[in-house]
Amino acid sequence: MIEKVLRRFLSVSLLAVCLISSAMAQQDVQQETDENSNVTYSANYFAEFNPLTVNDMLDRVPGIDLILEQGFNSSSFGGGNRGLGSSAQILIDGKRLAGKANEARSQLDRISADQVESIEIVRGTSSDLDVQNSGQLVNIILRSAQTRSSLTTELNATHFFDGEIEPGGSIAWTGQSGRLSYLVSGGLRTGYRHTENIETSFNGDLSPNDTRDEDRYSDQQTYSFNSNLAYALSNGDRIAFNLLYNDSDPPQSLFRTTTDFNAATPIVSYVRESTSATSEDWEFGGDYEHGFENGNRFKFLFIVNEKERTATRERYASTLLGGTESKNLFLDTTSRNQEKIGRGSYTLNLSASQGLEVGLEAAQTTQDSGLRLGLPSGGEGSPNFGGLSPIPFPNAFSTVEEVRYEPFAIHNWQINERMSLESSLVAEYSEIEQKGDVNNKRDFDFIKPKLDYRFDVSTSVQFNASLEKVVSQLSFADFSRATNDSDDDQDTIAGNPELVPEESLRLEAGVDLRLPNDGGAINLRAFYYDFDNKIGRVDASTVITDPQSTNGNVGPAKSYGLASNLSLRLGFLGMPTALLTAALTVQESSIKNDLFPTENDLRFPPYDRGGFRIGFRQDVSALALSYGLNYNSRINGNRTLHDINNRAELVFPSNLSVFVERVWFGGLSYRFEGRNLEDFEGCGERRRFNGYLRDGILQEIEFPCSRSGMQFVLKIRGTF
Repeated sequence: MIEKVLRRFLSVSLLAVCLISSAMAQQDVQQETDENSNVTYSANYFAEFNPLTVNDMLDRVPGIDLILEQGFNSSSFGGGNRGLGSSAQILIDGKRLAGKANEARSQLDRISADQVESIEIVRGTSSDLDVQNSGQLVNIILRSAQTRSSLTTELNATHFFDGEIEPGGSIAWTGQSGRLSYLVSGGLRTGYRHTENIETSFNGDLSPNDTRDEDRYSDQQTYSFNSNLAYALSNGDRIAFNLLYNDSDPPQSLFRTTTDFNAATPIVSYVRESTSATSEDWEFGGDYEHGFENGNRFKFLFIVNEKERTATRERYASTLLGGTESKNLFLDTTSRNQEKIGRGSYTLNLSASQGLEVGLEAAQTTQDSGLRLGLPSGGEGSPNFGGLSPIPFPNAFSTVEEVRYEPFAIHNWQINERMSLESSLVAEYSEIEQKGDVNNKRDFDFIKPKLDYRFDVSTSVQFNASLEKVVSQLSFADFSRATNDSDDDQDTIAGNPELVPEESLRLEAGVDLRLPNDGGAINLRAFYYDFDNKIGRVDASTVITDPQSTNGNVGPAKSYGLASNLSLRLGFLGMPTALLTAALTVQESSIKNDLFPTENDLRFPPYDRGGFRIGFRQDVSALALSYGLNYNSRINGNRTLHDINNRAELVFPSNLSVFVERVWFGGLSYRFEGRNLEDFEGCGERRRFNGYLRDGILQEIEFPCSRSGMQFVLKIRGTF
């Protein structure tokens, strides 16, 4: 099967390469491509576009969307929620930042364009890189100067469809003073969201059940501060530090009107929910590098971080609008995640064509979580449960700690001028211990090899293929009881302290093409993933009349698909500063779950269909004007989420956005954005069953619809 898919994929790839290369042959735009197929854009390349930040520069580089998105699906070791790993998509002066939340990609809007010497797209792999290159990466090379500094500012306001206006802004100071380079920034961003939901439901015999009309509000403002400092101790020694702090208190509220049609006369009732919450996280990291005279290098990185969340949800019901309310739910959740990571490695040059990096990563991760539920059950109320009766739950309070060690070796071999092979071997040894309502301790060990082969057909065309053993990282939130955010009819979901990691063998093959004369970029990729111990829904019922589910290991699964990305300059149409981007992913997956024996060919996210996007931007340099649009959507239909007693048809929203930007009065940039201009309304379907889904006794059919409305944003930016 996979051979057939790959054979067709490569045939289509080569045909597309030939056709578009021919169409672009006459275009004349300057770019530099070296003998290693790397592409470099000097600062002069961007001058006519009046960029203010690094992000503004990257917006003009063909194929940049593909590169930045690679990190989202990267499977390189350590690339999950915990640990650091060896991969990154953005380097600054050839170095990764010692951060996770505060990594290089988050800095792109904070580094001013006048600090940049050039931007390099790295398409190869080498021991000289500070990271493994799983596809392509971007290296931001800053100007070398004894003294330089700049201040970048932004003020913005967002208008929401309900009339709410939320402010935001940021300020960043970047520069260099002798051997010290620095970036210090702070900001305010809004997380306001208002969602309108309407749901109509029918009983199992198709008689009317009820309608629900609700408004959900989330009023979040996040204050952030971060800094990056790097100091060259000598020509061969460098030390850097990285700091991040975020604080937000995201309260939420809900107002719902329910009309019940099951009685002779419809009955109207009202529900109000209030959720108070706090959210705080910080991160501190550092790295040290020493270069030896023979070209070998020693590196050490460390990161310490913490995330703390609390939320208290209280629900009140009344039979009259504005009438007397009675509390019928108290749900309090707390969580604190701490992580300590250290990673050291030594890189040596075995020969002119081979390099080897060996090292060790160690990490300690701890999560404390708690859940308290109060209901009006008739028992004695408690002030710790909002005055309601405490409802005891097993596994409601938990501390989970993982201690993990990963020795690794990465070998780079430049086989000849056109072929390279990167191979890595990682051994993972970990112990996970859970304490609290449940006490459990388990040990895991895995071997994770990877091969990454690249062949430069020419300086523009590259074929790549990889084969990798991947072991997923478990979510500690699945270990203990937690809130259920996917189903309003079920407040909590049971935990599973016996989860084991998913394992998968992943095969990928692709073709990457940089069109001549900077005409654009095309990337085509086929993938096939074979899973074992796939995580899905399992039965956690304690009473057969009350089916309950949780996440558990269900067995083997597979996914496969084709992904294509196009970034094309329209110079051959007389529009040399116009850039067209497009992407299409078509994918399929299947999993067998004994909990749903009557359901065939179950899919699982995120490989359950596919999606597409298209974008356009044009720069009118004579007017210092830019404009464009972006449209993205998922392929809907036959996307189903199965649970123990219900089945939901998922609908993902599409999004149309436009922008107009001009450098104008005072040398500032004025940008207007329109988001969700389709005012998309997503409507799905959920079927609930009496007892288990497998028994097929239909109880209710729900038709929920949701919209979040259009948004309009004004941004004013400047560099001083």
